[in-house]
Amino acid sequence: MARNDRQIAVSPEWQKIRLLAGVDEVGRGPLAGDVVTAAVILDPERPITGLADSKKLSEKRRQSLYHEIKEKALHWTLGRASVAEIDDVNILQATMLAMVRAVDSLPITPALVLVDGNRLPQWPYKAEAVVGGDGRIAAISAASIIAKVTRDAELAALDIQYPGYGFAAHKGYGTAQHLAALQKLGPCPVHRQSFRPVRESRR
Repeated sequence: MARNDRQIAVSPEWQKIRLLAGVDEVGRGPLAGDVVTAAVILDPERPITGLADSKKLSEKRRQSLYHEIKEKALHWTLGRASVAEIDDVNILQATMLAMVRAVDSLPITPALVLVDGNRLPQWPYKAEAVVGGDGRIAAISAASIIAKVTRDAELAALDIQYPGYGFAAHKGYGTAQHLAALQKLGPCPVHRQSFRPVRESRR
């Protein structure tokens, strides 16, 4: 499925499904912090205007939508995989694990789960992977917003706990600022030791 930025609620086949859960992750690429996923079941009776890929929204708009989603969605949950789990099983498998945890935490079983990307976890749910879904499917967009706002707040907190790395600014991604801090300070407990820039900073 080709990526585009045109927001649609659901495809014609999915419009009949009320308990449709959208799932997305944030944090596969960073060198530090957990990978965070969200699962969201929107309420067709309480539409939310302006849902889009969280990366393409301003921080102010993300925050506004984050609170609106939490208020209006039928259900929303979070899942995560820790830095230790990422190092143990690799980032792809840790992301799948976090997605399973998010959907398993829903208080009801969704009729269909739509996951952003091209891979699905091993789980018992009826599900489809949707490439570019965070910009095309409302429920996935909502999940991407919930996951990103949550993880960004966590990295801001880690910036206070582990000063000097700039976590609040780069959210753990491998920016020049972050790489320079790694070379100067070495890794801290929330760095992913299996990622090459982190490994190399220990030499």
